[in-house]
Amino acid sequence: MPGLFLVEARRLREERALRLTWSDGHSADYPYDYLRGYCPCALCQGHGATALHFHPPERPVELTGIEPVGNYGLSLAFSDGHGTGIYRFDLLRELGPKVEG
Repeated sequence: MPGLFLVEARRLREERALRLTWSDGHSADYPYDYLRGYCPCALCQGHGATALHFHPPERPVELTGIEPVGNYGLSLAFSDGHGTGIYRFDLLRELGPKVEG
């Protein structure tokens, strides 16, 4: 999605979700366990993986850190000590609910 960028990332602690708001006005909530299960790092997905696979966390996780990575992604840290995956904006948008129109 050319020209689409992330405007805001906000933790919803009680809902245990990350709310992402995009430059086209769309926003979506991503449960922490869902994001952790789709971690894009090589340890979780393997080297050279062409498609992401969901690997549910062993137990519920909390989101302990959010850091921007350049102008293309987020680094997310979780309470299970995992935090090496870079979640590209295009991946996050793809993992979110589908937008009509």
